[in-house]
Amino acid sequence: MLITESTDNGTWDTPAKLKGLEESGSWKLWKNIAKKDKAFGNPNPFCDNIDLQKWYSFTATMKDSTFLDYMENFSGNVDGTGGLVTLTDSNWLMSFVIARQPHFPNQPDDVKIFWGYGLYPDRKGNYIGKTMAECTGAEILEELYYHLKIQDRMKPITEAGKVNCIPVAMPFIDSLFMPREIGDRPDVIPKGATNFAFLGQFAEASKDCVFTVEYSVRTAQMAVYGLFDTGKKVHPMYDSAHNPKYLLGALIAINR
Repeated sequence: MLITESTDNGTWDTPAKLKGLEESGSWKLWKNIAKKDKAFGNPNPFCDNIDLQKWYSFTATMKDSTFLDYMENFSGNVDGTGGLVTLTDSNWLMSFVIARQPHFPNQPDDVKIFWGYGLYPDRKGNYIGKTMAECTGAEILEELYYHLKIQDRMKPITEAGKVNCIPVAMPFIDSLFMPREIGDRPDVIPKGATNFAFLGQFAEASKDCVFTVEYSVRTAQMAVYGLFDTGKKVHPMYDSAHNPKYLLGALIAINR
């Protein structure tokens, strides 16, 4: 996927490295294709400003239930039933979410995992005197513990080696939300194409919303049903933009 291209994983002891176009085969490929014909879109608005597109996240793995037990008591939500927890006082504006455990089919009963991210990775942490981008996995968790006031509670688990945290740098993760113009995303089946199509978040699917599985599925349907005689139709979009109920709800929300 283009949005996860050039992703780099750090470790407990090392920060993730921010890569870019030079390490990206997929973006280079699209750029080369786009030079052939304007019908093949324009990738530049989506990939040429990494500072506006980058995102840092982390995944914590614990052979201990202390953290999840604390969060269940703190939030009142058992794992998998609550949404994102956002630390509003965090300079990084850190958020994390605890999925239903086990999250993976082969996950041992004594292993717990959760995932988080920071929206402002270039700001120094409130506790760790580094930007999130500069932090190791250990330092990211220390910053999290600081905001939750559980540093003493988690210290024995860390010292026992029962926790790991992997920081991740993703230079293109928000690229699909970048400002664009008509034609920057190519049509799924460009005019005259008979044996190829563009799929995914950077192909044009009218009225659909990017960053969803449905968007990718719909572009695949448009490609297959458009290039082959299947007798099938692309699933229609639910056009809520013209539903008075949702228009009224949006108006109320805007004026809160």
